[in-house]
Amino acid sequence: MSKKVILCVDDEQIILKSLRDQITRNLGNQYFCELAESADEALEIIEELNEDDIDILIIVSDWLMPEMKGDEFLIKVHQEFPKITKVLLTGQADEESIERTRQQANLHRYLPKPWDEATLIEVLKSGLEKVDE
Repeated sequence: MSKKVILCVDDEQIILKSLRDQITRNLGNQYFCELAESADEALEIIEELNEDDIDILIIVSDWLMPEMKGDEFLIKVHQEFPKITKVLLTGQADEESIERTRQQANLHRYLPKPWDEATLIEVLKSGLEKVDE
């Protein structure tokens, strides 16, 4: 069975660790959780995993990050990997950015920070079902 990955992107380590812990606690070891502290680092991880034929099923990305905002990042990913389910997790994005991400990156869901663990897991499970379609 090939390794399936959920990629979390946020410039704050405490957010990444919290996401990883919640995903592991609720989804067990079914999925490998990769963490990236920037869009550029995430793009490198995506490239490496793609070269190794490892599927990224979902990307959970913050919006307000240095260098590249989350909407730009998810749109860029969508252009090359349209089947990856995309979730925007942020307390900063404006409606225009969220809508642009919906239109140009097929955004699955927007979750405001602080998020509720049960809602996060529900969003991830519905995103995983979408991947299996």
